Amino acid sequence: MTELKFYGDRPPGIEGRALPGRLIVIEGTDGVGRSTHIALLKEWLEDRGIAVLDTGLTRSELAGPGIKRAKEGNTLDPFTLNLFYATDFWDRLERQIFPALRAGMVALADRYIFSLIARAVIRGVSPEWMEDLYGFALVPDCVIYLDIDVEHLLPRVISSTGFDYWESGQDFLPSTSVFDTFVEYQTWLLDEFRRLASRHEFHVIDARGSVPEIFRAISKQVEEVVAGMGQDAPIVELLEEPSAEAASATLPHLE
Repeated sequence: MTELKFYGDRPPGIEGRALPGRLIVIEGTDGVGRSTHIALLKEWLEDRGIAVLDTGLTRSELAGPGIKRAKEGNTLDPFTLNLFYATDFWDRLERQIFPALRAGMVALADRYIFSLIARAVIRGVSPEWMEDLYGFALVPDCVIYLDIDVEHLLPRVISSTGFDYWESGQDFLPSTSVFDTFVEYQTWLLDEFRRLASRHEFHVIDARGSVPEIFRAISKQVEEVVAGMGQDAPIVELLEEPSAEAASATLPHLE
């Protein structure tokens, strides 16, 4: 059950003290394997009878397309861009995450406010300003941070997507060498992630290992969070407060 706790003030219109679902976040830099493990975790949860909503940055219908267009043209300063991201985040929180949690599902988030804070801070935006901006964010049941160093990240990025303009810091770093800006940017970003991980008590998992090794560590953490959901749910939760006679007559047939 997700306790309704927020990083700042409770948003207007959000009532109650808890929701039956769970909010699980996978954080980490690009190329660390988030998408792979989100897909594996979704399948793992569904195999256990747990309904899953997966969501991620810029997936809101309201703001997602606009953010992508703005980034293509590099037309917004960091403050305006982060207000745009906050709009996207709130829209997904209200329209996707809260409904899933009310329905007793697992909301599985590929990145959360922490990626946005880390990216903004190393671009010169005040951490306090960012934390105030995302004060409406729901505190997750579990944040798993996939930790890696630049040395191990480099070959993964080179062999898959290559150097991304934004994930190499080319929008603000002066060097003309994409390799150099990538190393510098990711070094700063990983340091900021580790600061956030310490402050917010993430479950930190070493992402330098193989996919099976990393997923075993992830599933072990998640298993504790989703205990009592899906096929593990107590049978009494499926019944509508039966009488003692009805329970004694019914339960043996359900074993």
